[in-house]
This record gives sequence, structure tokens and C-alpha cells, in this order.
Amino acid sequence: MELTMNIVKRETQPLKNSNDVVLARQKVRQWAIELRFSLVDQTKLVTAASELARNALDHGKGGSMTAEVITSGAKSGLRLVFEDQGPGIPNIDLALKDGYTSASGMGLGLGGSKRLVNEFDIQSEVGKGTKVTVIRWK
Repeated sequence: MELTMNIVKRETQPLKNSNDVVLARQKVRQWAIELRFSLVDQTKLVTAASELARNALDHGKGGSMTAEVITSGAKSGLRLVFEDQGPGIPNIDLALKDGYTSASGMGLGLGGSKRLVNEFDIQSEVGKGTKVTVIRWK
């Protein structure tokens, strides 16, 4: 039996410049605090958000982050959706490998971001863009 997810709160942050990446990180931290995530989980979420927002800006030529407080049964969490209309990722498996990073990245890469969250989904089409959805449950 699959539980239904409910969206309690939603906000979208454009990712057009470095300041927008900072604002996205601040929003994620604020919402994680409101949800009473532990400091370790807050840090994991903010780190993943920072990496994914920076990817949307640097590789996707800008995009957006939609943050959602969600519930499923008795549990609550934070879902972050990063979308861009950039060049897309030709080889997602390679991009998820440890050590695969751009020269300007934090070195965490997509694989590192994936390990920081409970659920991770990536969809990308060359020439159309990329959408990464992550969830961290409390």
C-alpha cells in the first residue's frame, strides 16, 4: 500500500545568479529548522541543496528550486525540486559516479548529493534540461 504525499507548503526560488543560490540555501535551512530536523540533517539538506542549485546555475544556465514541506502518513519531510533548461546530462550514470565533477564544483557532485538525502530522482534530456528531485524525511 502506497501512502499519499500531501504538500503542506510550497515556495519557488529562481536560480539566476550566485546570490539566488545563497537565498535557496537559506530557505532550505530555515524550513529544515521549522521542521525540527537535527543539525546533522539540516547540514546534509543544505549541502545537497547548495550543490544542486549551483549545478542548475553553472551547468543548466539558471533555473529554479521549488521547496515543499510534505507529509506522508505520520512522517514529514522536505522535497526540493531543481529544474533547468540547460544542455542536459548525456550520461547520468557517469555523472552520478564518485569523482565526476566539474572544475568549478564543490567536488561533491550528484553522487554526493544523492547520499545526503533519503530519496533522489534525476531526469535529464540532452538539449532540453535537467530535473533533480530530492526528499529528506524527518
